[in-house]
Amino acid sequence: MVRRLRTIVFLMTVTALAARAQAQVAFDEFFLDKALRFDLYQVGDAKDEAVTLDQIYQEAIWPESRTHLIDPFVYGHYAVKLYDVASNRLIYTRGFDSTFAEYRTTTPALNGVKRVFERSIRVPHPKRPFLFVIEGRDKSHILHPLFNQSVDPSDYHVIRETTAAGDFVYEAQRTGDPHEKVDLVFLAEGYAAEDRDKFKADVDRMSAYLFTVEPYKSAKDKFNIRGVFRPSPERAMDEPRQRVYRKTNLNAAFNAFDLDRYMLIEEDHRMHEIAAQVPYDAIVVLVNSKRYGGGSIAFDYCVSTVDNPVSPQVLIHELGHSFAGLADEYYMSNVSYNDFYPKGVEPLEPNITALLDPANVKWKDLLSPGIGVPTEYGKEQREALVAERRKNREDRVRAVEEAKKKGESAARVRTLEARFEAADKLIAGRIDVVNTQYAGLEDKVGVFEGAGYAAKGLFRPQMYCNMISSPKGEFCRVCQRAISWMIDYFGEGK
Repeated sequence: MVRRLRTIVFLMTVTALAARAQAQVAFDEFFLDKALRFDLYQVGDAKDEAVTLDQIYQEAIWPESRTHLIDPFVYGHYAVKLYDVASNRLIYTRGFDSTFAEYRTTTPALNGVKRVFERSIRVPHPKRPFLFVIEGRDKSHILHPLFNQSVDPSDYHVIRETTAAGDFVYEAQRTGDPHEKVDLVFLAEGYAAEDRDKFKADVDRMSAYLFTVEPYKSAKDKFNIRGVFRPSPERAMDEPRQRVYRKTNLNAAFNAFDLDRYMLIEEDHRMHEIAAQVPYDAIVVLVNSKRYGGGSIAFDYCVSTVDNPVSPQVLIHELGHSFAGLADEYYMSNVSYNDFYPKGVEPLEPNITALLDPANVKWKDLLSPGIGVPTEYGKEQREALVAERRKNREDRVRAVEEAKKKGESAARVRTLEARFEAADKLIAGRIDVVNTQYAGLEDKVGVFEGAGYAAKGLFRPQMYCNMISSPKGEFCRVCQRAISWMIDYFGEGK
């Protein structure tokens, strides 16, 4: 078993090195400065998956990297690959994720319930006939072919409609040519026609907050910011558990995978069609609602409501997923996934690890001097105290409700509440003792157990980060570096 795990790690390392060592392709030799968008459907369950093609669209510009055409990262549960037919040469690769990749880890998928999800994939426009290939990873993260199709880019079946749709385009920040900058587009969801100025203000407010957080703050001049406003018939989004349904452009809905706080977009094809009216490298969907929540699909989009007090922080977290492929670092939370990170396999994301090789931690070069691997930080004590505090607060609610039902006097209820409040303060004091015991670790880069929805077996780089929670509203150093890599990939790497 140990040999098998080491073999898997070795194969992943070889794959990563091969991707980085692959000779990059000269853009002008193989591509036009245009894009092709493949609108696909993924259908299946936990065991079976099929990919089908709906349409191919030509877009006016290729705004992504023109120099890193062979993906320097090994992220995503899928990869798109283009091969030049005449030379049989690999001319483009890009990792990506999809809603289906998340669905297949849910209980309905494990029970054989098949569902269909949209996914649009944009690639640079080849000059000559090419082979379009989609590959998917197995549980050991080895890629296997899922779909392929030969395409002649001059074929009349390629739709060459103009991307202009009459939507209002708001240029919030322009720092340079799309070929040389990171192009971030905000799309309006659940805004009525009279909400156009509100959408502009929301774009300004959300992007302003983005640039207060590193590494975005230091890279502000590398970004172009645009908004595309298409009014929806109704405001907000669907809330199925509350029996609330809204008619909106992108069909944004909470209760994704039966998780009430998780919101995703149903209309992936339409989302990319709307975004294509401007150059974009990354899509952010703003939903006109006060409710807390959002969601994201790595290397596709992120979505957040705008009028909750913590909406900017939610957006920052979700953008970490969609833009940089970061994993969730929290673990004490209910999710709908089963075996999302298979045991014994190193996660693809740059900010969590299964620590299969403690001598070669994924972020080894950033480890604080003398730090333990793994890093002791009083995890079990903290968890026990947090659980005790949660139970005390739940008991308080039940006890007060029962006292009121029995007709207890107001004085008796206040005495009861005071008793639980005193217990809560004692627990808080014990938490402070643990915090003091491990003071000084907050800014250290180590290997802290608890990440990726798992309390055991997965590790994160620092105690606090925007991908778990951060009192300072900061990303850890590993996440900052991963985001910077992506900024360079889309910006300076062009």
